[in-house]
Amino acid sequence: MADAAPQASIVIPTYKRPDRLTAAAASAIAQSVDEGFAFEVVVVDNDAAGSARETVEALSARSSVPLRYVLEPQSGVAHARNAGLRATTTPLIAFLDDDETATPHWLSELVRVQAETQADAVFGPVRTELPFDPPAHRAHFEAFFARLPDHAEGVIDGYYGCGCSLLRRASLETPEPFSPVRNETGGEDDLLFQQMAAAGKRFAWAPGALVNETPIASRVSLDYTLRRGFAYGQGPSAKCAAETPPNIPGVAFWMAVGVAQFSLYGLIALGAWAARRPLRAHWYDRTARGLGKLLWWGPFKINFYHDAPKAASTEG
Repeated sequence: MADAAPQASIVIPTYKRPDRLTAAAASAIAQSVDEGFAFEVVVVDNDAAGSARETVEALSARSSVPLRYVLEPQSGVAHARNAGLRATTTPLIAFLDDDETATPHWLSELVRVQAETQADAVFGPVRTELPFDPPAHRAHFEAFFARLPDHAEGVIDGYYGCGCSLLRRASLETPEPFSPVRNETGGEDDLLFQQMAAAGKRFAWAPGALVNETPIASRVSLDYTLRRGFAYGQGPSAKCAAETPPNIPGVAFWMAVGVAQFSLYGLIALGAWAARRPLRAHWYDRTARGLGKLLWWGPFKINFYHDAPKAASTEG
């Protein structure tokens, strides 16, 4: 397989996570595919110091699958994803995050569903494996980092994040489709898939293409998940504002939705907190997302990438 021209590339962007990268890349190398189907693995190091090079070289030395190292010194998740696309020429590109490990038939399931549906992007489920047993809100954290919708296999109306996905290169309108505007806040994949949906592209779901995500310990905290929920909530309002010309009625609509959600869910969250309900974090999250729709512009944007880890807090 190593001598054949690859038909698909697995791209793994990474930033200073050598242990997680080792597990992610090893799971990518170990993919079980049909005879005659060749693939490669490309690791994109977004640390200008090249901290992932040694890890990749060590894995490459004992891999029967082509494993390549790409350095992208420009900081930002969009730059890293675009660098992965630039470094590959295959018609199919699968993305795996460096905190995910793919199950053995992950790639073959993505490829099979893409061939059967002729989809431009295929998504698979994500199951959470927490790095420790939190003292509170375990169900919230497991659900927050997971992606387990009840879809049947085949074409779907919506889309999901880029981690655990397969893109058809021919469906991308530019060689670097991920917008650097979203480099530090994330959502570069949402923006791309929004544009693809507007252009009439087809999305599909591959329930057998499962990955396991192990979030870093500092993210298993309400500090992180509520900030992230707030940022997710900003998406609809910010999207309308970014249109050309700006969709002012759309911004007003989503801000009004935010007011209603923040007011309603905030009251429920307050009651759940006072009663110490086991699932109170669910309502905290809904409240944060409502507030995000209301406070979506510049000063309220949160940088989630290349930050120093913060102390975990699971109480609340």
